[in-house]
Amino acid sequence: MEQLTVIVGLLLATVVAVGLGDRLRLPYPVLMLLLAAALTFIPGFPPLDFPPELILPIFLPPLLFATAQRSSWSVFRLRWRTLILLAVALVVVTTATVAGAAWLLIPGIGLPAAIALGAMVAPPDPVAVESVSGRVRMPRRLTTVLQSEGLFNDAAAIVIFQAAVAATLDGSPVGPDVVLQFVLGAAIAVLVGVLMGWFTAVITKIVTSMVARSAVTLVVPFGAYILAEELHASGVIAVVVTALELQRHSRAQDAAERLTRAAFWDVVELLVTGLAFGLMGLEIREVVQGQGADIVPMIGVAVLVCVLVVLVRFLWIGLLALSSRAGLHLFQATSFREVLILTWCGMRGLATLALALSLPLALDDGTDFPARDYLVVISCAVLLTTLVLPGLTLPWLMRVLKASADGSAEDDAVRHLSRRAQDAALAALRQNELIKDLPEDTRKALKARMSRLHTDLAEDNPERERSMAKLKQGRELAIAIQSIALDAARQEVVAARNERGVDPEIADHVLRKLDLRTMLMPGE
Repeated sequence: MEQLTVIVGLLLATVVAVGLGDRLRLPYPVLMLLLAAALTFIPGFPPLDFPPELILPIFLPPLLFATAQRSSWSVFRLRWRTLILLAVALVVVTTATVAGAAWLLIPGIGLPAAIALGAMVAPPDPVAVESVSGRVRMPRRLTTVLQSEGLFNDAAAIVIFQAAVAATLDGSPVGPDVVLQFVLGAAIAVLVGVLMGWFTAVITKIVTSMVARSAVTLVVPFGAYILAEELHASGVIAVVVTALELQRHSRAQDAAERLTRAAFWDVVELLVTGLAFGLMGLEIREVVQGQGADIVPMIGVAVLVCVLVVLVRFLWIGLLALSSRAGLHLFQATSFREVLILTWCGMRGLATLALALSLPLALDDGTDFPARDYLVVISCAVLLTTLVLPGLTLPWLMRVLKASADGSAEDDAVRHLSRRAQDAALAALRQNELIKDLPEDTRKALKARMSRLHTDLAEDNPERERSMAKLKQGRELAIAIQSIALDAARQEVVAARNERGVDPEIADHVLRKLDLRTMLMPGE
C-alpha cells in the first residue's frame, strides 16, 4: 500500500507542479524532479521499490509515442542529416569521449564498462526538451532539430550499452558487430512499427466505440516496444514508427476521434511525464544516500564527465554549423547563438537513469561489476547537471540571446495552410450540385462563410463559430453542403501534413480548428 500511496502522491504532485510551473514559467518535469528529491528528506518517507528493468518498458513507449505523434515522415525525410549526425553520430562521439576519460580516471573500470558509461550519458531526453522548449518560444526550426534527435538517439545508445555490458560480463571486447546489430535491429524495428500501425488502423475500423479506439492507441506503443525487444530489435524505433504510421493513415473524416484522442493523450502524457521525473528524483536521492561518504572521491570525475558531455555537444554542433556556413548544408543551425541553444538543450533524462539503474551487480564469475558505484553516481550527476541547470536557466538564456521567436513564421505557415483549406472548401462547393437547391440568400451566406474560412482558421474568434445558427432557410441542406466543404478542407490539410516542408504541428493546429468547427455544426 505504501508503494501505491507514493505513486498516487507523485501523480497529484504533477498537477501541482504544472500549476506552479505555469506561474513561474518553468518546466514542470524539472520541478517534479526537484520536488521528489526534496520529499525523500522527510523522515520516514517510504522508498519506492521500482524494478530498474521495468523503467524503460513502462515509461518510454507512451512518452515516445506522444512526442512522435506531433511529427511526420516528411519531417524525417527533410531532416535525415540531423537524424544521422545527432541521433547516431553524436551519440557515438560522446560515448567514445566519455569512455576514454573514464578508462583513464576510474581505477579498474575496464574499457567495456567505460563504454557502457559513455552510452548511458550520451542521449538527450526528448520529453525534457519538449517541455522546456515550448515555454520559451523557441524557433520551430530548432525545436524540430531537437525533436528529430530525441526520438531516435535512445536507440543507438541502448544498443551500445547492451553490447558493452555483455562484453563486460563475459570478458570479451566490444567489436564492430555493434554496427551490424544496430542496423539489423533498426530494420526489424521499422518493420514492426509499420505492421503495428497497419494493425491499429484495422482495429480502429472494426471497433465502433470512439473511446475504445482512443484507448487502443495507449496499448499499441507497449505492444510495439515489447514485440521489437522480443525480436532483439529496437523498441524505441518501433514505437516511433508506429506513431508516424498512425498519423500517416489519419482520415479527414475522423474529426471527433482526433479531438477525443488529443485530449486523452494530453492527460496521459502529462501524468506519465510527471511520474517519470518524480521517480528520477526519488532514485537520485536513493543513490546519494546509498553511497554516503564514499561519494566524495567520485565528485571530481563526475564533474569532469559533466563538462565533457556539454563540451562535446557544443563542439560537435559548432562544427556542423561551420560546415553549413561553408556551403555543405549539413545542419539547420548556423549562428553561434543557435549552437549555444542547441547545446544547452542537450538534457539527459529517463534513458540515462534507467540504464544506470539496470547495470548488473556482478559479473558471470561472481565478482563485482567494475566500478558500478562510480558509473551510477556519474550518470546521476550528468542527469542533474544537464536537466536541472538548463531547465531552470533556458528562459533567461533565450532572453539574453534575444532568440525567442516572435511567432511570425508560424503565423505565416498557418495562414498559408488555411488558405489551402479554404480553396479546397470553395472548390467542393462549386462542384456540388445540391447548392443549386438552396435559397439565394442562404447560398450567398454559405459561400461568404467559406470565403472567410482562411481568416477563421488563422485567427481565434469564438463569435464566428456562433454564426452558424444564422443560416435559417434550407438549414439542413446548408449544413450538409457545408459539411462537404469542410470535409474537403480537412482532406487538404491531412494531405499537406505529409508533404515535405510542412510543419506537422502547424497542420495539426489548423486541423484541430477545422475539427472543432465541424463538431460545433448543428446536428453533429
